[in-house]
Amino acid sequence: MEFTRLNPLTGDVASTAKAMRASDIPALVERAEKAFAAWSVMGPNARRAVLMKAAEALEGRADDFVNAMKAEIGATEGWARFNLMLAASMVREAAALTTQINGEIIPSDKPGCLAMALREPVGVLLGIAPWNAPIILGVRAIAAPLACGNSVVLKASETCPRTHEIIVEAFETAGFPDGTIVSVTNAPEHAGEVVGALIDHPAVKRINFTGSTSVGKIIAKRAAEHLKPCLLELGGKAPMLVLHDADLDEAVKAAGFGAFMNQGQICMSTERIIVVDAVADEFARKFSEKVQSLKTGDPREGNTPLGAVVDQKTVEHVNSLIEDAVSKGAKLLSGGKGDNVLMPATVVDGVTNEMNIYRDESFGPVVGMIRAKDEADAIRLANDTEYGLSASVFTRDAARGLKVARQIRSGICHVNGPTVHDEAQMPFGGLGASGYGRFGGRAGIDQFTELRWITMETEPGHYPI
Repeated sequence: MEFTRLNPLTGDVASTAKAMRASDIPALVERAEKAFAAWSVMGPNARRAVLMKAAEALEGRADDFVNAMKAEIGATEGWARFNLMLAASMVREAAALTTQINGEIIPSDKPGCLAMALREPVGVLLGIAPWNAPIILGVRAIAAPLACGNSVVLKASETCPRTHEIIVEAFETAGFPDGTIVSVTNAPEHAGEVVGALIDHPAVKRINFTGSTSVGKIIAKRAAEHLKPCLLELGGKAPMLVLHDADLDEAVKAAGFGAFMNQGQICMSTERIIVVDAVADEFARKFSEKVQSLKTGDPREGNTPLGAVVDQKTVEHVNSLIEDAVSKGAKLLSGGKGDNVLMPATVVDGVTNEMNIYRDESFGPVVGMIRAKDEADAIRLANDTEYGLSASVFTRDAARGLKVARQIRSGICHVNGPTVHDEAQMPFGGLGASGYGRFGGRAGIDQFTELRWITMETEPGHYPI
């Protein structure tokens, strides 16, 4: 059986994919388990060469990716090509890690004992990727695990199955042993049983998941029943602090990008702009002008910086946040409610903790502006959230910026830069309801290998009994 994904803008069929069920999972995982035996014993430079070919193969499918992302999620061509650029960089970074999976000799108190700490591949790893940055996050779910010698199962998003299938098709041309990368697609109504079967399978040793906090908790609980480690990158409510001495023009540019890139559908999206009273009015004026220039249009035409949001459910959610905030005294600086998936960029000023937009992740083209008394109050407001993924602070005083950044509870914080910032070699992840564990760079080695202690005796033993 197959299921269809509809274009959020036109309602036409965007893609079709196999509607797998729980009964399909054992054979797929066993195929990956068999491949692990071959892939895990390949030398680091052999694995590196295959991964480098995979990066080239991804880039060779650029037009296919652009077309799939436009059709499945309403993405702009610019967002699709940025996805591909960063994803290819992630594969090349993973390739560079193959010779950095190091061990160490640890001094032992036992005479003649050579004690070693070794990092070894784990086995079959499950990667579950979301739709919003589908190439970046689909590739991130598999690249470092592969570099570490594991085989992987990529559970594609029901929202963009074709985009994720193209990733697997590209990797399969690079020379991996058959079954090293296996894809799973399923209809939305079967997601629970399919993911449950994947987590439950004894050959699946670890899980990485990027998505909502609510689903991440379900996955973590299911994995805990089998004592399987997880890496979870979940929701966010990223604050951007604008202090009294900030360069407001730079802050406005960063806020526009951070809040509205990909229609605000990024885990790092700026969702709270916290501005100290001393500069709040001037910032609001400048930011309103900036946002009013960010037009929304049909991504197929490619004439506007903003495209469609992913579905009508997002429209209804964002509209409800706007309506609730305005009804409780907030002021619209730009935009407003949308009546279809081509939503306007919206700024709501005067947000307070009585409003839903203060705490609830919007994941759409709306940002709340919160006014703080001073620097200390701005830090308090930034930390008044269950989330802790990304943050930023704007100030002309570098020392102040670093001091404030150290007081914000988040996995990532940028001084004089936007909350949306990712690079393949950086440790990426959050705190609290934003999850735990880190993707990226050498942090990936820690997540996707087993650390083992092995000793070798070089002298005759002496024992008390």
